[in-house]
Parts: sequence; C-alpha cells; structure tokens
Amino acid sequence: MPSERRGVTGTNDLQTQPRPVVAAAARRIHEGFERYNQQFRRITGRARRRFEQRDWKGQMADIAARIELYEHWVGRTVNGLRDDLGEHLTDHDLWPAIREYYGRRIGAMPDAGFMKTFFNSTTRRVFGTRGVDASVEFVQPPPEEGIESLTMRRYPAWDDLEGSCRQILQDFRFRRVYADAEGDARLMAEAIRGAIGANADALCLRFEFIDTHFFQGTRAYLVGRLRLSDTTRPIVVALRNADDGIRVDAVLLSAEQIGVVFSYTRSYYFADPTSVVAAVQFLHDILPRKPIDELYTVLGRLRQGKTERYRSLIRHLEDTDDDIVHAAGEPGLVMIVFTLPSFNLVFKIMRDVFRPPKTTTHDDVHQSYRLVSRHDHAGRLIDTQHFRNLELPRARFSEALQEELMREAGHTVSTDGDQLVFEHAYVERRVRPLNLYVREVDPDEAERVILDYGRCLKDLAETNIFAGDLLLKNFGVTSSGRVVFYDYDEVMLVTDCNFYELPEPDDDYPLMDHQTHRFVGPSDIFPEEFIRFLAMPAFLRQTFMEAHGDLLTADYWRDVKRRRQDGEVAEIVPYVRQSVAAQHINP
Repeated sequence: MPSERRGVTGTNDLQTQPRPVVAAAARRIHEGFERYNQQFRRITGRARRRFEQRDWKGQMADIAARIELYEHWVGRTVNGLRDDLGEHLTDHDLWPAIREYYGRRIGAMPDAGFMKTFFNSTTRRVFGTRGVDASVEFVQPPPEEGIESLTMRRYPAWDDLEGSCRQILQDFRFRRVYADAEGDARLMAEAIRGAIGANADALCLRFEFIDTHFFQGTRAYLVGRLRLSDTTRPIVVALRNADDGIRVDAVLLSAEQIGVVFSYTRSYYFADPTSVVAAVQFLHDILPRKPIDELYTVLGRLRQGKTERYRSLIRHLEDTDDDIVHAAGEPGLVMIVFTLPSFNLVFKIMRDVFRPPKTTTHDDVHQSYRLVSRHDHAGRLIDTQHFRNLELPRARFSEALQEELMREAGHTVSTDGDQLVFEHAYVERRVRPLNLYVREVDPDEAERVILDYGRCLKDLAETNIFAGDLLLKNFGVTSSGRVVFYDYDEVMLVTDCNFYELPEPDDDYPLMDHQTHRFVGPSDIFPEEFIRFLAMPAFLRQTFMEAHGDLLTADYWRDVKRRRQDGEVAEIVPYVRQSVAAQHINP
C-alpha cells in the first residue's frame, strides 16, 4: 500500500457503498474467522486426550497443525472474497465501509480483538500492505476484557488446606485416576505452608483457578491464585501422567517460578479458557513483568501475539528517542542484527549474500526458522516471530546501521518516504550473548553458565535438535540466568544427521587439518571437532569437558539419535520436581 494512505481515515461510509456487497464481504471474513477458531479449539481440545493417553508425539504434531491454521484460513477467506467481489476485491474505496460494518457487529463480542486481527490479516493479504494502512485496518486495540469475564473455579478454605486441595484435584480430574490423591493433597498443602508459613491454613481465604487445564509437553497445569487475608499469591500446580496414574509433580507459588513455566523459550500451550483475552489479563496480573504479547503467543495465539508486539513497539518508539543500533555481539555471517537499546527485542535481517564458510541458502534459513517454530522449544529455543513488510522510522537508525542494511541487504530492505521497509524480519527477545557474558561475570558464574551451556546442548539433543553451529556467540543468557540458543541458520534434526569418529589422518585424506571443512556431506557430523568451537578460557573448557565431554563423542550422539528413532520422548520440565523423578517416558 502506498505510504500516503497510511493513517488516512476512509471517507466512504456505509451510506455511499452498496450495502449488500459490504455486508457479504464482512460476513465472509467473520465466517472465515469462525472456521479458523473452531478448528483451533478442536485441535486444542484434543490435548486432554493426548495427556490421558500419553500421546506425546500426537501432541507435537498438533502444535504444527495448529500453527498452520491461521494462514490457511486467511488464504481461504481471500479466495472466497475474490469469488464474491471479483474485480472490486482491490477497490480500496470499498474497504473502509466493510471495516465499519464488520466492526459494529463484532465490537461487544468476547475476544473481538482476535476477529479484528483476522480482518487486518485479510486486508493485508488483499493489498500486500506495507506497514499499517489505517484506512482499511483496525488500528486501535480493543478495550480490554475484565478478568470477571473469565470462568473461574473458587474454593473457600476452611482452615483445612488438605481438604481444599483434595477438592481441587477432584474437580480437575481426568479419565485416568490419581495414583495417590490423598498424598498429592498433602504435598500441595505442605508446599503452601512452606511458602506462606505455619499459619497458612488460617491466612488462606480461598483458591481461584482458571476453569481449564493448560497442557504443554508431557505436563498439565492448573493456573490460579491464592486469596490471603491481606494479599494474593499466584499458584500453578503441575500434573504428570505417571505409570501408576496422575500425580502432582510440583506446586509453584512465586512469580519467578511461574514466569519460567510461561517463558518465551517454552512451547505453546493447549488451553481453552472462556475468554482468551481475559485469561491473558489474568496471567498478566499474576506475572506483571511478562509482556502481554508473549502471553498471547505462549497460549498459541501467534498472530495476536505479533499484533500486540507490534503495537507495543510503535508505542515505545513514540515515547523514546534513542537510536536503533547494531545488537551486541559479533556480526553474523547470515543475519544483520539490530536493536533499540531501550526495548528488549532484536531484529534479524538476512544478508543478500552469505559470507564464507556459510553454504546455506536463503530458503534454507527460512525453513530452519519454520522448523523451530513447530518444534518443542524445551526451554532452550527463543520464540521468533516472522514479520513481512515491517516498517520502522528511518530517522531512528544509526547512520552506520542504515548504511550496512542498504549495502548488505538491499534486495529485501527499501525506503518508503521516511520509513525503512523490511520484506522479511525475524524478531525475538534480546538476551546477552554467551561469549560476552562469560567475560563480564565472576569465575563462579562463568562456570555455572558454561555448565548450563552443556545442558542446553543436551536438552536440545533430547528433543531432536542439533544446533549446527556451537560457537558461544550463537547462545545467550536470559534474565533468569538460563542459557538458550537463538541462531537457527544451521539447525537440523538429530535424526537427520550422521555421527562419525574422525578417521586417522593420512596424506590422501587430511581430515584432521583445521583448514579442512568439518563435514564430508551436509549431514555428516564429527563431534570430536566440537572442541574447536569451545573458544573459552582454559579453566572454563576444563569445567565443560569434565561435565559434558560426552558431547564430543560420536557414541553419545548416535545413542541420542537411536532413542529418538525408537520414539522415546524426553521429559524436560521448567521447574524442580517435588515428586519422584523419571528421566524418560517410552510410549
């Protein structure tokens, strides 16, 4: 859409447009949203059965299927509009009236913001919009729904925590019985007393839980809060399906613990609250430091999460004046990475030509990011959003960054008036690059994160992810001190790799020569060569090798690959377990 249309209010109201055409178009878009939403909820509803039957592979397949739904139904809706409107589909003057008609009819409905986002996605597909076209899109966020519109289950506490916990478990039961409901009720009560104090039975007024399970990976969660005499406290109960029945695995009672469960490095939840908007508001109330956009995303509403992230970015740009600059860390061979120092995001733009030794293609990179978005994040992969035709104010870019973007990414970066337009941009939360972090902290902390770097590689491997490029600069440290991976240029599935020991060098095949490429074929991996990626002080390398030296052996990786091929599913949970631990589940 030409930039001069941006911000214009349409003058063609309902009185000047053919009402039957306007009504039919609005109805078509609403029906497209309803079909999408029904299918979304149908897939979400399967999560309960997946959990009860321990069908973890089926749940992972549902994550990918649910992600595909939105674009599928936007595309089908546009095709339907093309049939309805013919050559008038791209008549820009018609669309303000369609937007007005549509908005009046869905304005007071629950989760109307989702319906407006779907409308916007439809118009953007029709017109190939750059930035925002306020004449045909809903720009202002809808009024927030109050938490009172969320269905809650409430349990008064009668100085008997065990009794209240027993009732909660009974109400949130499954087809499969609890292995030890009495023991789990005691575990819950003792956890609450441990967090609040010995007088917790008297201080607790009631429990309030969202009236739906939250399913993620091999766990189900109950999400709520405790009403105390003078305050409230969040509570999340983690449930696992053990060999002998359902068990309480942990009781989380602090925002710090629960924030990790709803982290941007975790996979998307399957949950079906009465109002998603109200559920997000509730989560934001108990996790006030968690951005609204991330909460939408972690509930699987990815497009709404993108919409909210863009709105918060634009508001922040309007309220600040710092320059957009290169992100901290070494320049990437594939991506130009920049950030706004006062805003906790980074933006990744692909270079037109990838520098040696990179041999991957632009399509390969897009496919790698797509694979990650549909995979188990295991608390180690940062969620990344793919924006198309993203506009940012040109004046906010530092001169050096703007010059590099036009020189190195001119095929996908252009100017439109006072805006820089990015045909493709990957946007994710900013973390501190691991190679910088270990230089900035004391030796004890450096050792801790290097050990967690090794656990990160193993967690990824257990979920069938091989990072490809193991350099410390491709990993980061979150605000909670957890090491995560964020450079997906060379991501592969472990099951697609072949792991070998290095052969003895000879004159004909000098594989041990560091100038020799480390792969024989694109999927052939020699773990002994990983030592070359561990560019760290000697004491950190020794710490790493003592704890994680097995990562440098082909036997370790072949064992991981065999277990993945056999269908074994690893349990990687975002909390300290309070019940008996089990390392793996076999279907």
